[in-house]
Amino acid sequence: MRRVVLAGRGELGEWRDAARALAAAGIVPDEIDWREKSTEADLSFQRDAMPPAPAASRKPMTVPPAFIELAETVLCHSDPARFALLYRLLWRLQLDRQLLEVTSDQDVVRARLMAKNVHRDAHKMTAFVRFKEVGAISAGRRKFIAWFEPDHHIIRRTAPFFQRRFTDMDWLIATPKGSAAWDGERLTISDEPCEKPNLTDVTDELWRTYYASIFNPARVKLKAMQAEMPKKYWKNLPEADLIPGLIASAESKVREMAAREATRSLPFHDRLQQAARNLPTEPEAPAGTLEALRAQASVCTRCPLHANATQTVFGEGPRDAAVMFVGEQPGDQEDIAGRPFVGPAGRLFDQVMAEAGIDRSMVYVTNSVKHFKYEPRGKRRIHQKPTMGEVKHCRWWLDLELALVEPKLIVAMGATALAALTDVKGRLQDVRGKAMAIEGGRTLFVTVHPSYLLRIPDERLKAEEMARFRQDMLEIQGLMTSAG
Repeated sequence: MRRVVLAGRGELGEWRDAARALAAAGIVPDEIDWREKSTEADLSFQRDAMPPAPAASRKPMTVPPAFIELAETVLCHSDPARFALLYRLLWRLQLDRQLLEVTSDQDVVRARLMAKNVHRDAHKMTAFVRFKEVGAISAGRRKFIAWFEPDHHIIRRTAPFFQRRFTDMDWLIATPKGSAAWDGERLTISDEPCEKPNLTDVTDELWRTYYASIFNPARVKLKAMQAEMPKKYWKNLPEADLIPGLIASAESKVREMAAREATRSLPFHDRLQQAARNLPTEPEAPAGTLEALRAQASVCTRCPLHANATQTVFGEGPRDAAVMFVGEQPGDQEDIAGRPFVGPAGRLFDQVMAEAGIDRSMVYVTNSVKHFKYEPRGKRRIHQKPTMGEVKHCRWWLDLELALVEPKLIVAMGATALAALTDVKGRLQDVRGKAMAIEGGRTLFVTVHPSYLLRIPDERLKAEEMARFRQDMLEIQGLMTSAG
């Protein structure tokens, strides 16, 4: 019996190296005693247990990609039996390549269940982490700490989510199974167990007040609520101690609501709303620099889109850029990051620009509309096309960007950008790939928005449109060269 001791912190490489050496030496699953490191005296893999190097003629073991994905998740489970289970599946896959598709196989069922539990634990962590602000603001960034108690080793899986979602603040998430920290530049993961910090936050009472105000007594479903928010998470949630009382009073609250008559709004309500809509929305003095203009735009309320967006996504690029690319509006990832063209369409945009020899750092990139317009659908935010009224409101900012940057060439990407920049009527395809002179002695070039290419379902058509988009970029690069 060979004894193998692993740290077991959810890393694939550690188990894979040991399993690869054992399997290559032909050691069957029943001859291995897999252990999880519990004391500092344990070794990650004892030297006297290491099998000799296999003969060069021995056929290497291979596995389907689906096994690697499954193993990465299962290794995050806290059950010590996971190592032996995965090695047994590895061994059996050499005889049956379709093993993972056998839904009745006990090993497969157990591995899938472990993976499901890990996914669920990670989902609960993204939902129930509660940050508490600590210390003073440093270098313009606030500092937060959170405590969470996961069932499994999921800190490495979930940390990138928090990095993307809370990029504008420094934070530390401490757990009994390790920690993750973000300082605005680097994400640091540690496997060292943490102790629960003793923290208080004055905003907890505000959060409790908010939770109580949005609690709907008419929609109380205890089983569904506890399925989504199990009681084991309640002790670390500031609002949890309110829940029993809110549930107990739900029935009487519903009766009160039913007995109450519907009330009309106050007579002057509509007049106040109309008066607010009639107020001038332009800043009194337009900014003289891009930095000042960006600061003005960050508090823009010219149209209702600001109410639901995370932040204004302003343009970026050199003050003296010769070329300005104009898109439609920021997407989900841009709304979170606060930068234009950083999502899937932005990555495609960067790729095709680079292929055409255009350096993104030398051009100015912006959008016709500066706030993300979307429709909530489950847990996703689905893009909605802005109306011409919203485009018209945001034209104020686009005009100021054009005045400050003074590009010689403007690239309109998509129909919304074309409408924001010109009075051209008709289909985008009628003017696509064409350069036209516009006011101010500038040249306008029209092409499609890269997100259009990502939405094409037909592969043949997508390939054709991608080729046209690349050709458009080459045309733009030529116009940049001729413009000096």
